[in-house]
Amino acid sequence: MAVAPDTRTPVVLVCGRRGDTAGAARSLQAEGTAVVHHDLSLVGEGVVARSVTTVEDGVPVTRSGIVELAHACVSCTLREDLLPLLRRLAQRDGIDRIVVELDPMLEPEPVCWAIREVVVAGLVGAVDAPAAHDVRIEAVLACVDAETWLADALGDEPAADAVEEEGLVDERTVAQIVVGQVSVADAILVTGSAGDGWEQARLYAVLARLAPGAPVAWGSAASTPTLVAAVPPTALRGAATTAFSPLLRGQPPLDDDLGVSLVEFEARRPFHPGRLHDALDVLFDGVVTARGRLWIATQPGTALWLESAGGGLRVGDGGPWMAALSPDEQDALDAERRAHAALHWADPYGDRHNALVVLVCGADPDDVRGALHAALVTDAEFADPAQWADWNDPFGSFHEDPCEPGLSDAEPRVAARPDDQENR
Repeated sequence: MAVAPDTRTPVVLVCGRRGDTAGAARSLQAEGTAVVHHDLSLVGEGVVARSVTTVEDGVPVTRSGIVELAHACVSCTLREDLLPLLRRLAQRDGIDRIVVELDPMLEPEPVCWAIREVVVAGLVGAVDAPAAHDVRIEAVLACVDAETWLADALGDEPAADAVEEEGLVDERTVAQIVVGQVSVADAILVTGSAGDGWEQARLYAVLARLAPGAPVAWGSAASTPTLVAAVPPTALRGAATTAFSPLLRGQPPLDDDLGVSLVEFEARRPFHPGRLHDALDVLFDGVVTARGRLWIATQPGTALWLESAGGGLRVGDGGPWMAALSPDEQDALDAERRAHAALHWADPYGDRHNALVVLVCGADPDDVRGALHAALVTDAEFADPAQWADWNDPFGSFHEDPCEPGLSDAEPRVAARPDDQENR
């Protein structure tokens, strides 16, 4: 049976904290393309500057305005303006593609989620539905500044300090922003120079492992149209992932290149919560990112999700292990989730396991593996699960690092869940 063509209007998301996002968006400007940009520098004051540029009679025409928000937050900007705007533009005659130039502080993943999931209601002549009813994500393009990106990705600078003069409140680090932008990219535009050839090669090694399969162009924004056209059919294109999705995207290089490599860690016994808390320090020096599922001995029903970038780390609720669900709840899971559980199943603990992937850039892989292995329960502890519930658990709620010394003996710090779209 022939598959019906997707007639929804394609959307290209362009993101980057210091990269040439404006140049990339302009290079995609053509007859029939609308370029949308929201400037969030005044979101703390309840307003956002919005521009929409189209080509009319061969000349780019920009229409700008100020959008007032009921609440001064990024999610309001998406819900109240961007999502309805995407639907209106998709329905307009003569518009066959939309380019969204994201604010430098935005990560594309929550925007893609909002396009797929957030219902836009009350549009004249349209059914209530998410923006994905009318548009589809053609590509996510990340713009990288070669001189600064790797230092940002390995650092611990708070994002709030970086934009304090603009009135924004942000609990993320700069590393979490720049790594988040590239990790879901379908294509990467690198402008500027990383210095000598060694630094340039090191940056490439990191990008090839962080976004494997994404075509990379080095040079000017003029190459953007060719770059977007080269996005492979296997690209993410904003597809949703969960804590139980594969941790290795695509087919990344698994060898060491200039001190850059992917470290895989798996274990079929739980972590001791206190020792794991202390071991997480190994992820803050010479590590670009770490992500994965955690089985904590004190929380047998929940798979925790760990995600780090540079000096910022979050641990949150990744959902229940399949073994913790009732038979009816297990039957309600999709086939992919059940297959994932079957691959890791071992009685009496079912699909509970630990799986982490760490992208190191300078750190010793053996040190990372050793620290994580030492945080697992010992043979004696594993043989006596009755004692697990009595252990102090610094991950008892949600957790964010770096934290105050001695936190493992104090009340847990609350951090945003990985699926909290507003705070990612």
